[in-house]
Amino acid sequence: MEFIKVTPQYQNHIALIELNRPKELNALNLQLMGELRDALKMLDAEDSVRVIVLTGNEKAFAAGADIKQMAGKSAIDMYLVDQFSTWDQIKKTKKPLIAAVSGFALGGGCELAMTCDMIIASETAKFGQPEIKIGVMPGAGGTQRLTKAIGKAKAMEMVLTGKFISAEEAERYGLVNRVVPVALYLEETMKLAKEIAEMSPIATRLAKEAVNRSFETSLEEGLQFERKNFYLLFASEDQKEGMNAFIEKRKADFKGR
Repeated sequence: MEFIKVTPQYQNHIALIELNRPKELNALNLQLMGELRDALKMLDAEDSVRVIVLTGNEKAFAAGADIKQMAGKSAIDMYLVDQFSTWDQIKKTKKPLIAAVSGFALGGGCELAMTCDMIIASETAKFGQPEIKIGVMPGAGGTQRLTKAIGKAKAMEMVLTGKFISAEEAERYGLVNRVVPVALYLEETMKLAKEIAEMSPIATRLAKEAVNRSFETSLEEGLQFERKNFYLLFASEDQKEGMNAFIEKRKADFKGR
C-alpha cells in the first residue's frame, strides 16, 4: 500500500495503521481512503488482531480531504465517484478502533477520527471542520458525529465558522478520551489498546455494537439490543472462562470463542 503503513503486533493482539502522506499532511485522497478501507477489512477478519490503532504523525493526523481532487468536479461527478461509500465501509469495522491524534485533525481528518471508537490526543492536536471556508460543508459525518459528541451549540459554531478547537477544549467538550504529551500520545494509545485487547474479543465487539446502537435507537430499543447481546455472550467459551477466573481469583485467558 502506498499511502498507509500496517504494523501488526500479534503478541499483543494489536494492529497499527499509519496514514502516510507526510508532505500533504496526510490529506485524504481517494487512494488513501481505499487503502484504509481494505486494511480495516483485512484486520477485522484476522483472528490474531483484537484492537486496531489508527494514527498519522506528530504534525498531522490528517489535515482534511485532498481538495485538488475535488475542486473541478460537478455535482454529478461527485455522485458518480461516490467517495462516501468508502467511509460507510470503514464505520462497519467490528473491532475496537482507536485514533491516536497529534497535530491537525481537520475536515475529513476530524471526521475520520470521530469514526473511531475512542480518541487519544496529544497536546498539539487541533480539531476542526473548516469546510465552510471553501464554500462547502462537512460531508463524511462532521455535522452528525460532532453534534452528538459535543452538543448542538459548539458543533454549530465550529461548522459555521470553521474555527479549530485545541486538544484541551476537545477533552472538555467530550470529543476525546484524554490529552497527553506529544512524546507519549502513541504510547498511551497503545496502552489503552493493550488493556482492551486483554478482554474477551467477542465481548468487546458486542459491547461496541451496543454502545453505537444507542445513537441510532430509542432508549427502549437500545435496552432490548443490549439485553440480546448480553444473553448471546453466555454462548461463548470466554464467558465461562471469565466467570470461572473471577471465582478462582486468577487472570482470565480469553480465546475469542
